[in-house]
Formats: sequence, C-alpha cells, structure tokens
Amino acid sequence: MKKKNVLFLTQAAMIAALYVVLTFIANVFGLANYAVQVRFSEALTILPYFTPAAVPGLFIGCLLSNILTGCALPDILFGSFATLLGALGTYALRRYKWCAPICPILANTIIVPLILIYGYGLLIEGMSVPQCLGYYCLTVGAGEIISCGILGMILLFTLLKYKAKLFPSD
Repeated sequence: MKKKNVLFLTQAAMIAALYVVLTFIANVFGLANYAVQVRFSEALTILPYFTPAAVPGLFIGCLLSNILTGCALPDILFGSFATLLGALGTYALRRYKWCAPICPILANTIIVPLILIYGYGLLIEGMSVPQCLGYYCLTVGAGEIISCGILGMILLFTLLKYKAKLFPSD
C-alpha cells in the first residue's frame, strides 16, 4: 500500500511541475493568457485517462501557474477549478479515449470567459457583456481545442505506447 502512495504522490508532483513549466513556456510566447489561450500545459489534461494522480497534479499545477504568472485572484481560484473539473471529467470518461479532451475543453470554454469579463474586466468596446461572453467563449474554446483536443490527443496516442512503463498499475 505504501508503494502505491509514493507512486501516486510522485506522479501528481511530476505532472504539477510539468504543468507549471509548460505554462511558463507558453507565457514566454504570449500564448497562456487573455482571449485566445493556447497553454501547452492544457494538453496534459488528458493524463487522467492514464492515472488518477493526474487530477490533483493538474489542479496544483494550474493553481501554481496562475499564482506564479501573476493572475488575478478570480483567475487563480476559478481557473484552477476549471482545470480540476476538466481533469475529473477526463478521469470519469477514461474508458472512452476519444472523450479525454471534451471535459477540459468544456470547463474552460465556460468558466474562463467569465473570469476574463468579471475577474479582469475585459470588455470589448462597443460590445455588450453577452456579446463579449460569446466572443470569449469562441476564442477560449478555440484555444482549448488546439491545446486539449489536438495537442492533448497527440500526447495521449504517444503515451499509449509507453503506458505500462510510465503509469504502472502496481
């Protein structure tokens, strides 16, 4: 039982660290924040398909990333919550490999636009709040489709080849 706990904690910590590093890389290129967000780290949201340790790992990684990149408090809290919801959804749907990116895409597409509007006050001149919400849902959703849907699925199929070594059952 002790070996399983160590493995779980090690996997969660490595995933959290990798999430932070990948967020910083995306941040350097200006891809991690605002309307169109292509966080390379969001590709990791498929990892609950392989291990339950990815759920806390992704949450803590997102939380740390949002703190370390200077995000507003609503983004730190609710953005991390969106990643947690997405990870839980991926874990719940782990029997269906093609569904792995759906929950993270949906969670972020719904929650992040609200953060942009109410947490950062990012309203577009000449647009009402509902229009801005629709716009941000499209742009954030597009970024999530790239991050989770495309990059995440490439990662999933690549990791399937090494599943037994990277994510041992015992």
